Amino acid sequence: MPGRNGTIHGGFARRSLLAAPALLALPARAQAPWPDRPIRIVVAFPAGSVTDTLIRHLAEPLARELGQPVLVDNRPGGNGVVGTESAARAGTDGHTWCVLSVTNGALAPYVVRKLPYDPVKDFAPIGFLAETAYILVVPADHPARDLRGLIALAKQKPGQLTFSYGNQSAHIASATLARMAGVEMSGIPYRGGPEALTDVIAGRIDCTFTDIPAGLPQVREGKLRAIAITQPEVFPLAPDIPPVATVLPGYGFRFWFGLAVPAGTPPAIVARANAAVNAVLGSAEFTERVAKLAYVPRPTEPEWFRTFLQGQIRELGERAREAGIDPG
Repeated sequence: MPGRNGTIHGGFARRSLLAAPALLALPARAQAPWPDRPIRIVVAFPAGSVTDTLIRHLAEPLARELGQPVLVDNRPGGNGVVGTESAARAGTDGHTWCVLSVTNGALAPYVVRKLPYDPVKDFAPIGFLAETAYILVVPADHPARDLRGLIALAKQKPGQLTFSYGNQSAHIASATLARMAGVEMSGIPYRGGPEALTDVIAGRIDCTFTDIPAGLPQVREGKLRAIAITQPEVFPLAPDIPPVATVLPGYGFRFWFGLAVPAGTPPAIVARANAAVNAVLGSAEFTERVAKLAYVPRPTEPEWFRTFLQGQIRELGERAREAGIDPG
């Protein structure tokens, strides 16, 4: 298991102005300096995962905004359940944050039996962070040269082709593709995305959906072939990879990330956190840096992210049911 604590170093004026009314509305005792110690961001997935990579790029500039170090605390396990539950049960002083994503935020209620947290009720949203896309990759020497070829091969060999997945986002993307294509494939679960990708590179697995930061370098090195992307339209940061929807109209997934704190955290702290995060997301330096890794940042208000999360839970719940994914 990766180490649990990896220390990372450690604007928009209009955001500060938006936060001011909330600050003034609180009693004097709630206006003590914050943060007064390091911020810990719980990442419920392994080091090297798409979520971890984004947060490690965010941590240093965020630390400068907040005036305190920002620690990345990897707590993988249970498709994100272990770390997310621990964050939900943390104190409400605003020093423990959690990354909510498609996997542990929107899909978890439908794929985890007796989920020990409620992604809406147990968290107060800070805001949306960014979105990216997953690419469908096969080994470089795989007989399927494109998505149509993979589907044709799967029809010739029902149940024999395999796909790996290290999280429920990749699982539902693969299961939905198989359902829409009318093919039967065998899904193989892995501890995380990096492990799921390794066996595709080695040729032990036929295909996987992987995040662009992890998969594209392997494609460029000739170890993998990218045959499709999950975005419903051409993704500007990977324009040469055709959308799955060009072969299977109606297919489309967006993979996103946001930040939250435990429910009950004072609104003034949430507002201050939101302002700091948005200052980083809105900076040209950060945008250019993460664009190279295929992340598209988007500053938002906390309530926007809450509404978005609720909508994603409804939409992806329906997708999970259609794909035949049951709580495990």
